[in-house]
Amino acid sequence: MVFLISFDIDGTMEFGDPAGGVTVEMVRRAKELGFIVGSCSDRFPSWQKKVWDSHGIAVDFWVPKHMLLDVKTRLQAERYVHIGDRDIDRQLAEQVGFHFWWDHEAVAEPWLAWLTDQR
Repeated sequence: MVFLISFDIDGTMEFGDPAGGVTVEMVRRAKELGFIVGSCSDRFPSWQKKVWDSHGIAVDFWVPKHMLLDVKTRLQAERYVHIGDRDIDRQLAEQVGFHFWWDHEAVAEPWLAWLTDQR
């Protein structure tokens, strides 16, 4: 099974402005477990890629926040989730059929439960 996680950056990731609680290690762990990971942010895509590269994570996508539907169309997965810190993150995710987790919920890495759901 393939799962996809989209991370907002500002207010969600530890390197965002403001900083959030989701760490680079959490994203790295998800990637190592086979999740498709990337970011949908208000930041320019070129900036998103550069910041992920600077942390040594080869993300699978980096797009403007309003492009979540494009991500879902291009990358096939069993489950999709977007993690963010604002109501607009939740609204955009739900409009295109993504699950949504608030940034403070994501610090517990709830996506790991998806792996045990499949056993």
